[in-house]
Amino acid sequence: MSLNIGDKAPDFTLPFDSGETMSLSDFAGQTVVLYFYPKDSTPGCTTEAKDFTAMKADFEAAGAVVIGMSKDSVKRHDNFISKQELKVRLASDEDGKTIEAYGVWVQKKLYGREYMGIERATFLIDGAGIIREIWRKVKVKGHAEAVLEAARTL
Repeated sequence: MSLNIGDKAPDFTLPFDSGETMSLSDFAGQTVVLYFYPKDSTPGCTTEAKDFTAMKADFEAAGAVVIGMSKDSVKRHDNFISKQELKVRLASDEDGKTIEAYGVWVQKKLYGREYMGIERATFLIDGAGIIREIWRKVKVKGHAEAVLEAARTL
């Protein structure tokens, strides 16, 4: 499945860090930055989470909430948050249904080996649940700043 700008963002209900269950629809009326990342505690994913954390107040000032999502368990998310002092919310999609609904479960290559994994991608969703911007194959450096700039325009 491929989502495009202007599409309705697929709703989800998932456990978040600390085990609280939330849905995308819980954030109706707010801008949501939904970023998908491969795995907790890996270099790129840690940098991305720390970048979003460092800019949390700026996102809030823009009326946006930041949610990260991977297939890691709530326990792994809690450890990641604690170790890195993260301030963003992390959703656990262990069965991968939401990851697939957003079209970010893709074939990847590393050192000539092909495997399925999460594409680093970010979706900017407006208060009505419409996708307003999509970043695919994200390069971490400067990404949080670019997303914040786009969030400020909504």
